[in-house]
Amino acid sequence: MSRIQIVTDSTAYFSREEAQRLRIRVVPLSVTFSGVTKDEGFPGEFQGFYRQLETSKDFPTTSQPSISAFSEVFEEAIAEGKEIITIVISKELSGTYNSASAAAAEIAPDKINVIDSETTVANLKSLVKQAHEMAEKGKSRKEIVEAIEKQKKRMHVNLTVSTLEYLRRGGRLTMAQAAIGNILNVKPIIGLINGRLQPITKVRGSSKAYQYLVDKVPDDSVEISILHVLNSEVAEQLQMKLKEKFPHIPVTIEEIGPVIGSHLGPGAVGVCSKQ
Repeated sequence: MSRIQIVTDSTAYFSREEAQRLRIRVVPLSVTFSGVTKDEGFPGEFQGFYRQLETSKDFPTTSQPSISAFSEVFEEAIAEGKEIITIVISKELSGTYNSASAAAAEIAPDKINVIDSETTVANLKSLVKQAHEMAEKGKSRKEIVEAIEKQKKRMHVNLTVSTLEYLRRGGRLTMAQAAIGNILNVKPIIGLINGRLQPITKVRGSSKAYQYLVDKVPDDSVEISILHVLNSEVAEQLQMKLKEKFPHIPVTIEEIGPVIGSHLGPGAVGVCSKQ
């Protein structure tokens, strides 16, 4: 068993079973919807949230984990004689990094590293798995941190949405922009650049948007994940296209949970790649 405990947050979207099997500790972000606050949960548990999102006039808010949530996990690992590497969602998207850093400073700053992944979803998961594999091979905390800091600069995420409604409800578009865009069938391409979700371009129609996602995957990618919010049909079509284009590398399909997905809405899809 490794002497280094790997910790992440719920936006890496590990399944409950995989997190347990790999002994990765997941500290959840939370979602408040119609006055009820719940932990984000794990893949396979998101459908009820999105069905509520489709029918409710309310819009959810999301919250970073508390300092104490990280402190509890850190104290347990330290008590087991372990060092800790924590890799979390981009600090440009959430205050999770700040909570983890404050907890680390409080518990054992000389034994805990907190890394801002500058990403989220499947790319965060990939970095966490890389750290876990290195720890299992007996690499030092310093070696793992250096490798993750280097790798995180070679990750890409592009996303598109089925409707502009949720970008509007989340405050990223005005009502007029959303209405005109939906009438014209405009599909924005959103990229995760320097840790921030930023508009890259706009195309007309879903098929052009999906093709853009495929075309923008770098030729030297070594790992690809398709992301979706209740859109497994399109995710599977993109997986087939990408497997044809990249026959020698793994192409997985991953769910997007409420913290990220509420701003994109049901039907959203994306592609994560790692060079």
